Amino acid sequence: MTTTILRTTSTDFDFKKLVKQLDKELAISDGEDHAFYDQFNQLDSIKFTVVAYLNGVPVGCGAIKHFSEKSMEVKRMFVLLSQRGKGIASQMLNNLEAWAKELGAENCILETGIHQPEAISLYKKCGYIITENYGQYAGIETSICFKKLL
Repeated sequence: MTTTILRTTSTDFDFKKLVKQLDKELAISDGEDHAFYDQFNQLDSIKFTVVAYLNGVPVGCGAIKHFSEKSMEVKRMFVLLSQRGKGIASQMLNNLEAWAKELGAENCILETGIHQPEAISLYKKCGYIITENYGQYAGIETSICFKKLL
């Protein structure tokens, strides 16, 4: 099986299709907190996205967006349930980090929820460290924020 990571934009059809599936999953796992988190995930502010293809079929997505002069924020990470555990998310994250570095970032930051144990494990495995909640997530008990130096 061959995994290909394609750099694209938030207007990409496959990216948008995968994000809809991500949002359906998050609506369930986030429960009553979903509306709060959803407001920070609008695609119009996301310019740099990736789509993972397995044998030509779109199976995952992720994105980065400028947070500050030296920080890129990782957003919209998702792999289809049937394709998890194959290292696809790690490949996408590595690609996003390389892209962030190419764009001049010195670090990547991200937020995930306490109800996302798979995401927490992924980020720890990929070298992210838990940091103080930033920006709109400051003081939000259901959020966990991470940072990684590039």
